[in-house]
Formats: sequence, structure tokens, C-alpha cells
Amino acid sequence: MPEDLASLTEEELEHRVAGVRAQMKPLEEQLGALRTQRDVLLTEKRRRERGAHREARAELKSAMKEGRFPNVAQLVEGSREGSLDDFVFNLKTGGEVRLGFPGARAQTLAFTDGAQAAQAKDLAEAARLYEAGWELGSPGRPGVRVHFPGTRQERLVPADEVFARPSGSC
Repeated sequence: MPEDLASLTEEELEHRVAGVRAQMKPLEEQLGALRTQRDVLLTEKRRRERGAHREARAELKSAMKEGRFPNVAQLVEGSREGSLDDFVFNLKTGGEVRLGFPGARAQTLAFTDGAQAAQAKDLAEAARLYEAGWELGSPGRPGVRVHFPGTRQERLVPADEVFARPSGSC
């Protein structure tokens, strides 16, 4: 049963509060020291993650320069089947992008014959349009529409600046 604090005098109550604060002070200092240690360790962990990300991106850019991954134009030209989602697409700077419009469920490539536009949802459709003489882009705007995953930011880039790599690589 809890103690009846109402019977304590103002002095006794202040004395007890001071006693509890005195007991808490070393624990708060320990907690502060532990938080400092945690923050130092988390900072080191983030530093290592940034370094690993920077190295992976440099390796990816090197692989793209060496020609290990085709650009989107080469992919369309040389493929006859498969889904665009079987690939991860990167700009020549190494940043990952998705094809088509932000918020779309599936990636698409836009093609034009100069007057009209069509969206290819897979490589077979893209190859068919390419063989029929259609070019990547929309009327008057050649290129590939890309957006950055998780954002609404999109842009049109030349097809030779977007590289495709199989989903499981690098």
C-alpha cells in the first residue's frame, strides 16, 4: 500500500525530493555517457556505410565505362524479351533511376515516330517499336524519361546516359 504523502510536512517533502534527485544524478550522468558512446558508434557506422556506398557507386561507374552494362538504346536494340523490371537503371553518374513517370506501377519507355507516341511496357514491345523505325522519346523530345525512386523528380536524359544492369548484379 502506498505511503500517505499528504501527512508529510513541506520540509519533509522537499527533503525526500532532494534525496530522489541525488539518487537520479549518477544515473543521469551514466545515461548521458552511454548516449555519447552510442552516438560515436553510430557516427562511425554511418561513415563506413557512406564509404561503402561511395565505393559501390565508383565500381558501378567504372563498369559502365568499361561497357559491362548496356545503355538503354543498346538494351532495346539487342533484346527481344523480358521485363523492364528485370533491370536496375542508373544514370552515367551512378545514381539509380526508374524509367517512365513517377508513381507509375510499371516502368515504361516512350517511343515516337515523329508524330505520335507510344509507351513500351516490356522489351519485346520496345524491340518491335524500334524495329519499326520508332525512336526513344516523344515528338520533338528525344531521350528517356526517368525519375528517382521514391520522389516525384523526373527528367529527360539521352538514351546513351542511362545504363541497364540485371537486378541481381553489383
